[in-house]
Amino acid sequence: MEIAGRAPRIAQRPASRINSWRLGVIICASLLSLPVVTVFAYVFVPAGEVWVHLVDTVLMDYLINTALLATGVAVGVLAIGIPAAWIVTAYEFPGRRFFEWALLLPLAIPAYIMAYTYTGLLEFAGPVQGLLRQVAGWSAGDYRFPEIRSLWGAVAMLSLVLYPYVYMMARASFGGQSLSILEAGRVLGAGPVRVFFDVALPLARPALVTGLSLALMETLADYGTVQYFGITTFTTGIFRTWFGLNDSAAAAQLAALLMSFVFFLILLELYSRRRLRFFQTTGRYRQLERYQTHGWYSVLLFVLCLIPLTFGFLVPAGQLGIWAFSTAEESLDQRFLWLVGNSLLLASSASLLTLVLALFLGYGRRLHPTRGINFAVRLSAMGYAIPGTVIAVGVMLPFAWLDNQLDHWMRAAFGWSTGLLLSGTLVILLFAYAVRFLAVSLQSVESGLARVTPNMDDAARSLGLAPGGVLLKIHLPIMRGALFSALLLVFVDVLKELPATLILRPFNFNTLAVRAFELASDERLADSSVAALAIVAVGIVPVVLLSRAVTRSGVQHVKPAST
Repeated sequence: MEIAGRAPRIAQRPASRINSWRLGVIICASLLSLPVVTVFAYVFVPAGEVWVHLVDTVLMDYLINTALLATGVAVGVLAIGIPAAWIVTAYEFPGRRFFEWALLLPLAIPAYIMAYTYTGLLEFAGPVQGLLRQVAGWSAGDYRFPEIRSLWGAVAMLSLVLYPYVYMMARASFGGQSLSILEAGRVLGAGPVRVFFDVALPLARPALVTGLSLALMETLADYGTVQYFGITTFTTGIFRTWFGLNDSAAAAQLAALLMSFVFFLILLELYSRRRLRFFQTTGRYRQLERYQTHGWYSVLLFVLCLIPLTFGFLVPAGQLGIWAFSTAEESLDQRFLWLVGNSLLLASSASLLTLVLALFLGYGRRLHPTRGINFAVRLSAMGYAIPGTVIAVGVMLPFAWLDNQLDHWMRAAFGWSTGLLLSGTLVILLFAYAVRFLAVSLQSVESGLARVTPNMDDAARSLGLAPGGVLLKIHLPIMRGALFSALLLVFVDVLKELPATLILRPFNFNTLAVRAFELASDERLADSSVAALAIVAVGIVPVVLLSRAVTRSGVQHVKPAST
């Protein structure tokens, strides 16, 4: 009787707290999804004169250039990423272990820094054309050199930076394919190349679509590269409409149109991920064994892997190092330390904030895996797929409205102005970072939570622990690795982030990314190298961790075979 009397009290106390947690998750998710909802709401705002002007003059240019840029990058990342992934997965050759992780290094270089570096290398006064004129004895009018500051130059820069998304997904897919499936093609007399095209590549199609979708979302989000190259796309158009034409409604409508393209890519990626369960069609599974190569074939494979690594990382990183060494005496001053301090402050604060939010939302979904909670959490995590310019527009509009309403009320009630309490402060910038990068933390947190069996939760709750206590005392110690990964990934993403920081940063508050952008825009490429190199150096750390994770996803063996 005593046990029966206690049972209802134990069941009621957690239920009350769980309901409070559910309410908190819904409120938190609603706030984080506010920028996306705000931008979409402007679709229903009547078109003004500025929007009509944009439609009549430049909107078609935005559409065409954005479509051409995305198409070119799609071709580029597939052409680089797929062969590189198959080579390091299917063949054994000198340097393969090095290329396995090194081919991911271009992810450490933001596209806008890549653009600055290659502009300095390939412009008329740069070392490449200078050496060409010196060797050939040409003058300025004797030859034609490809213009790096062009649409196709931007395609090349973004392809070199973003191909690791396709490489990473393709490598994981190829490494997980069963040798039994590939042997079916060999029995029919197909060689390695034909097996690749007829068997391995079709099986990897969902993974390739996922990697391509990620690369294209980053392409649509890019601002620094296209602005520096003078290409009119949606991201540059949003900036010009907001700050040049001073029309926030038209800028929001442009942002909403851009988001429609992004959501199409999200749906495409979700559809491809849904089909991942159909990879294997046989019950027999053996891990993929590599072909042993010799002689010229080994050299060819080595060169094919070296080309994207050279142009995607070694050349730009080397040039940045040369510039940084030549300008270190002038650049490494008190101002640079101030920039480092600002960048570290923002990155560490944003990573901690997003981690706390991800823990709250992720654990709330674990407690209540209902459709409503799942939808709310998924909606709050969509910011990572939204360009930084769109996030900045969606954050600035409601916060500016709130500041104006509060100021109006204080003037009417007390006769004094509050000014801008939120807009133009670090608060609004950190909120934008949380919206933009929550998905990064949430993914790591949920993967860590998934490794904790629900039986441990039930045991802790039966001993009287509340949900918060279970999270603090049971889950957090087990999830230390996942939490560290979440902090690190968001830290580096914030350090590299440019467009949202440019729009929302407080007056006279610069970061390494903003300073590198400003100096490069003033054609002081060498002076921007120290800040750019610092960003690249920090970005290498999560790339190495990411490479190890991909390697662990498919351990492979070596099998001597003819090529």
